[in-house]
Amino acid sequence: MATVRKVQPWRLVGLASLRAVSTSSTDTFPKHVKIVEVGPRDGLQNEKNIIPTPVKVKLINMLSEAGLPVIEATSFVSPKWVPQMADHTEVLKGIQKFPGISYPVLTPNMKGFKAAVAAGAKEVSVFGAASELFTRKNINCSIEESLQQFEVVLKEAQAASISVRGYVSCVLGCPYEGKISPAKVAEVSKKLYSMGCYEISLGDTIGVGTPGIMKDMLSAVMQEVPLSALAVHCHDTYGQALANTLVALQMGVSVVDSSVAGLGGCPYAQGASGNVATEDLVYMLTGLGIHTGVNLQKLMEAGNFICQALNRKTSSKVAQASCKL
Repeated sequence: MATVRKVQPWRLVGLASLRAVSTSSTDTFPKHVKIVEVGPRDGLQNEKNIIPTPVKVKLINMLSEAGLPVIEATSFVSPKWVPQMADHTEVLKGIQKFPGISYPVLTPNMKGFKAAVAAGAKEVSVFGAASELFTRKNINCSIEESLQQFEVVLKEAQAASISVRGYVSCVLGCPYEGKISPAKVAEVSKKLYSMGCYEISLGDTIGVGTPGIMKDMLSAVMQEVPLSALAVHCHDTYGQALANTLVALQMGVSVVDSSVAGLGGCPYAQGASGNVATEDLVYMLTGLGIHTGVNLQKLMEAGNFICQALNRKTSSKVAQASCKL
């Protein structure tokens, strides 16, 4: 207990100090940030061992209880390519739908879209990329061909009053092409937005980006897509996710994707440590005086639950530090 008494006041002072230090700069930050929790989909899709459907359902329900406004529930893709998501219908139908919370699902094509709508999806996402080689290796077509496929989905979605979110991957680097031109990211983002995607999530898929590159990329995209329609999705492979997110916040972005316990990774990047941990993101935003509506304690409970189910340690620094207390 003596250790607890020594550490807890320090943590409170540290948080207060962070608020004091950041006071002069908080005017440049959004007052509220919408967190899009991608753990149940992006975080779990590459797990080798199949996770039981009830575990996925409980995880999503716990995340809902933590107050996350958007929780990406699953992916309506072929079980042949992503076996982990084979139970997409059962998951979407099995979760408790909390009022005011969105539960989007990934739909790469018309077959997936129709299955998602039949299962009760009210919002879907399409997944593009700013890299030609990545697109060909990931979905076996060119960027232009992928956009043509998405356009068909978007027309059907609009007719059914289904909202569509657009992802653009490899915005700060590609495992095959290396550096990616900000102009290319802006071009793909503009096309997705013009088609009707209400929000464009810009993903550093392999986590190689740095704050300077993030700033250049966002500057280019903001010339083509309204700031209010942009989100960032940072992976922490090189430990730059929070730093890159901070730059995006300073530039006015108010939507951030993250994954509970830092779940996830990228099959194209050796050693990729997954998405930025939602716990770490919430802690940073709280320290900046930015409202999220997320209960950090309940969020950590959800992270602890899924980590126990996966038999692994959390990748969240905040959760690790809290456990030591």
